[in-house]
Amino acid sequence: MGNLIKVLGKDLENCPHFFLDFENAQPTEAETAVWNQVSAVLEEAHGILAELQSYNGAGQEIREAIQNPGDLALQEKAWNAVCPLVAKLKRFYEFSLRLENALRSLLEALTSPPYAPMQHLEREQALAKQFAEILHFTLSFDELKMTNPAIQNDFSYYRRTISRNRLNNQQVRPWRRDVNNEMANRMSLFYAEATPMLKTLSNATTKFVSENKTLPIEDTTDCLSTMACVCRVMLETPEYRCRFTNTDTMLFCMRVMVGVIILYDHVHPVGAFAKTSKIDMKGCIKVLKEQPSNSVEGLLNALRYTTRHLNDDSTSKQIRALLQ
Repeated sequence: MGNLIKVLGKDLENCPHFFLDFENAQPTEAETAVWNQVSAVLEEAHGILAELQSYNGAGQEIREAIQNPGDLALQEKAWNAVCPLVAKLKRFYEFSLRLENALRSLLEALTSPPYAPMQHLEREQALAKQFAEILHFTLSFDELKMTNPAIQNDFSYYRRTISRNRLNNQQVRPWRRDVNNEMANRMSLFYAEATPMLKTLSNATTKFVSENKTLPIEDTTDCLSTMACVCRVMLETPEYRCRFTNTDTMLFCMRVMVGVIILYDHVHPVGAFAKTSKIDMKGCIKVLKEQPSNSVEGLLNALRYTTRHLNDDSTSKQIRALLQ
């Protein structure tokens, strides 16, 4: 039946549903150029997540330095502990810029004429899979970042130390060259976001729509809503779930579904929660709430706190109640 199978819609009669083989889709010759470009970025994603997961911070060294401001040895110890961590945070931020460019390339490929978004997803399954992988990485990164306060603490200490040295006309250490003032400002804005990677993708998608004025906005939003339908159907239908050979694919589908909902909500004029939305929000939330709470609470929080239109008057009371 192929990797991408059209199935009958369950809840929304006019909304097409697809089964997309997220595990095995391979690029066709027509997809290869974009696929190679995006693949080079995605190859770094696993390492970025591993580094973030093992990020312990320099909390102890910073506390000792603050408690003993006159102890130069402790000041130097804290600085030497923080600088390599800031270099790591810089790599994370720079990766977000490469991820933004990769997303743009995929959006261009999956929405370009003469094909409609649904046709693109049928014809270019490997690119759809990469789009899903970017969303999976994004929500995974943000879940880790939200539970690690050391990231902002370390960077704040770094910036305070730089400012203090400048005021006291002290010589700036060599590490300063890696993060100049402009870079530090951009990194500060990035890490101030609760979900920085998701914010990056949301801004990139909105910018893509605004810069491509000849491309109907529906081409982009239909691509996102169709992907949400894909994930929901696979998650709620046993005969589709049983095709997964990897136990992690369930969580992968949930993250992707939430990611496209958020992007849709940021790009579409009335958002994902309105009655006219092409995304079955009740069905999507229900699928999430049927899973173990420890695996989906971060995703539900992403819908609660990073969407744009949840609290609009057009959002039904039932949907708001489901997310309480």
